[in-house]
Amino acid sequence: MTFKRLLAALCLAVPAGVAVAAAAAASAITVVDDAGQRVTLAAPARRIISMAPHITELLFAAGGGERIVGAINFSDYPEAAKKIPLVGSNAQIDMERVIALKPDLLIVWQSGNTGRQLEQLGKLGIPVFQSEPNKLDQVADSLTRFGRLLGTEPVAAAAAAQFRASIASLGARYRGRPPVTVFYQIWDKPIFTLSSKHLINDAIRLCGGENVFAGLTVVAPSVSTEAVLQANPEAIFGGDQHDPDDAGIGIWRPYRSLLAVERGNLFRLEGELLTRPGPRVAQGAAQLCEKIELARQRRK
Repeated sequence: MTFKRLLAALCLAVPAGVAVAAAAAASAITVVDDAGQRVTLAAPARRIISMAPHITELLFAAGGGERIVGAINFSDYPEAAKKIPLVGSNAQIDMERVIALKPDLLIVWQSGNTGRQLEQLGKLGIPVFQSEPNKLDQVADSLTRFGRLLGTEPVAAAAAAQFRASIASLGARYRGRPPVTVFYQIWDKPIFTLSSKHLINDAIRLCGGENVFAGLTVVAPSVSTEAVLQANPEAIFGGDQHDPDDAGIGIWRPYRSLLAVERGNLFRLEGELLTRPGPRVAQGAAQLCEKIELARQRRK
């Protein structure tokens, strides 16, 4: 090939290469995660590892359940999630297993996975999306962003719209009702609750409730018995009693002067419906609102 022909070939190849690169850039998928980081994929994710139960639920609802190749322990909803191979727990992730599954997207839980784990995962060269919905509307936002990453926008949009409609219906019914002071207990030894930084606080407000420990700076602070007695909440909530030896919210029954005890407002809820920031939060919020309304009706 003469120099002139080689030069001509190069001139033709460069625009073609630029066009290919431009097309690839145009088809790239970019979303912003809950840590404010941009996550870019060259194509919709096909092999995803879910690092939290709520992430697994969101992925199924967004139309991507069949693309989850690995999950963390307690990823047990929906039923199909129980068949997904596990890559560890929130305390320990099997990095070799993660690599062997050849994921093209890792979705992690900011406050549920340890900093060391997140650092290790970040070094694998695999796109990482950090999930941390702490407001009700962020659950819907998560669904739409997952749909974008999966290329399942219509399914995800429908799920997000249904979730928003359920929350809006609850808000229209309960938000204007007289306020009820609420203590939400997530553990009793020691006593742990949730502040305004957690999604449950948003659900309490939706129902016209007031979280007595909303102002604490930690997401899940430990509080004393004396602090709860001083706050004197009108209603106390806790999760399911899975073990007869688990006293749970029953620890408050001896305090008969406590307003919640005096009025019989010690309520157990199906804990995972509210503590997992996924689509079923709408169901959990509905149960919460019903109990808060019951507390209103028991006023003397």
